[in-house]
Order: sequence, then structure tokens, then C-alpha cells
Amino acid sequence: MSQAPLDASKLVITKTKSPKEKIPNDQLVFGKTFSDHMLEVEWTSENGWAAPTITPYHNLSFDPSTIVFHYGFEAFEGMKAYRDKQNKIRIFRPNKNMARLNASADRICLPTFDGEQFTKLIEEFVKIDQDFVPQGEGYSLYLRPTIIGTSATLGVSTPDKALLYLIASPVGPYYSTGFKAVSLEATDYAVRAWPGGVGNRKLGANYAPCVKPALEAAKRGYQQNLWLFGEEGYITEVGTMNVFFVFQDASGKKELVTAPLDGTILEGVTRDSVLGLARAKLPSSEWTISERKFTISEVKERASKGELVEAFGSGTAALVSPIKNIGWKGEDISVPLAKGEAGELTVQVADWIKKIQYGEEEFEGWSRVIE
Repeated sequence: MSQAPLDASKLVITKTKSPKEKIPNDQLVFGKTFSDHMLEVEWTSENGWAAPTITPYHNLSFDPSTIVFHYGFEAFEGMKAYRDKQNKIRIFRPNKNMARLNASADRICLPTFDGEQFTKLIEEFVKIDQDFVPQGEGYSLYLRPTIIGTSATLGVSTPDKALLYLIASPVGPYYSTGFKAVSLEATDYAVRAWPGGVGNRKLGANYAPCVKPALEAAKRGYQQNLWLFGEEGYITEVGTMNVFFVFQDASGKKELVTAPLDGTILEGVTRDSVLGLARAKLPSSEWTISERKFTISEVKERASKGELVEAFGSGTAALVSPIKNIGWKGEDISVPLAKGEAGELTVQVADWIKKIQYGEEEFEGWSRVIE
């Protein structure tokens, strides 16, 4: 028997009879409240993908031996649905999230699926829970697609059962006061990822080990870790974000630089968007856009010469997060903040992306309207 593909046309919908009270925008807390429904699609190695369902939000029930609990068969994505000024609802570059989720699933032997079919299911889900998509810039419905292995076994083996599901949480701006520059601690005593590992995949197993170093950095007054790799101190990424630096050489030419996709950093959708927009909008006569290896020592040296212009992190949750200083070997590397709480390019990039997400500007079909 051939395995059935994921098919959005087979969707079965059961709406809630007890709608939740909507929370005012000023009371939204990231990831603490959820919309009325959830989307689920079961998979077995024998039959393939079952008919998708949208049902009232509920608990999941699994055998204590279920493989996800013991061996980390779990991958997820972070996406958002936005309400524009014309009251249309949009999602941002879902094809990139689907490609990354499939790559993550494949890396840990979970089933892959047709990304466009799952995007159609996400759109149907958002239509049903559209009242949870808040109005206003900085507000959105955070979408969390997740895939887990559900085989009940203590054997380390390829899962023969899996569940692909989606839940959603209405959220406000990551920082309630807008931009808020963060302090980082350059960290090399613990390693987030390594060549040939899974640092480029969005697996739950990548996140829990990073919490303890973050707590230790917090004791020293830093909000997040700037993860370094190797004896050279190569800069990889920041906590839950990719990271960008702006340098300016003696001739006045500027360079926007971020770590390359060498397997040690997450292939961020916002990262890719920053690079695409920078290459399209910044004049090449004044700017170089680089994906290259660079070290914490280079950052320190260039800061001492006045060649460090600004730095920021990028990710779905915070969008763009300015960086104000980096702790390294007992000293702080100060990062300029030309606009008070952020550098000039940091502010510009955030504005570019927000305008696309909220439908004020169009760019290469990145913003997809849910009809």
C-alpha cells in the first residue's frame, strides 16, 4: 500500500462551542494564552498522512514510553499572522518555514510533507481563529507548527507514528516599549552547535541546553548569550536570534556581516529577509553585504578603532533587536546606538520588514494574504 500524501482538501473541522474571551492588546503576553482551536494531522509508516482535523484546543494524550519524551523526536517552527490596515490577514514567507520544518523533520527521521498543502491548512486554521489576530503594528497571532514522533517504544529507532500539529497564541510587541537594546555575553565555555550537528535545524533539543548558560549570563547582567565556536572565537548566533554587525572601513564603505550557513547557525527566515532586503535596497557603492566567518576578536579590534557602527539580532519573535554591548573576558565591547536605542540600519531594517508584514509595501510576494 502506498503512503497517502498530506492533503488539505480532506480537512475536517469541528468548531468550539465555548469560545474563549479575547484578551486586550495591552494584556497580551508571549506564548501564555492560546486561540480556540488546534490543527492536527496524524501519520503512520503504513498509511501515510491521515485526514487533517481542526478541533477545539485540547490536551494531548500519549503513552509514557512515547519516543518524543525519551529521544527528542521533535521539531517546530515560529510564524506569525498579521492584520493589515485594510483588515486583511497576512502570513510572512510561509514557504521558508515549511522548507525548514521539512529539513528539520528529515534530519531526525520524522515524515516530510507537501509544504504548500500544510500552508493551506494553516490558512484555514487562521480563518477560523481570525478573531484572535489582533489589530495594530507589533501585534500578531504567533503560529507554532510542531511535528513529533509518537511511537510507543523505548527502542531508539525510526518512529513509525508521528503527529503534525499547530497551535496559536495572540502576542504583542516583544518589547512593550518598542526597541530595547540588549546586552550580550560572548560565550565559549558551552557550545550551542558544531559542524555536522543539528544547529541549523529547529529542533527542541537545541534549546533546553542553552537555558543554563543564559541564566548564568543573566547573573552577570546580560540578557542573552552570543555563542562563539572554536579556539578562534567565531561568532555564530545570539540566544534565539541570528546576529548582524555593521563595520565601516577607513574609506567610509560599510559592511553588513553575519555568520555563514555552515551548519552551526539556524537558517533564520528573518535573517534571510534582512539579507534580501539589504542587497535590494542598500547602494552597492556604499555597502558590502557579507555572509562570512568573523571572530569576537575582530569585533573587539574594530570597536577599538571606531569601525564598529552597530549590531542587531534577528528572529521571528523580536523581529530585530538592537545590541548595545558585548561582555568578553571581563570587559565590555560597547556598540554604538545612533538612534538612542538602536543603530540607523537596525531601525531601517525593522521598518522595511514591518511594512511588508503589515501590507504597507509589497516585496517579492513575501506577504501572503489569507483570502
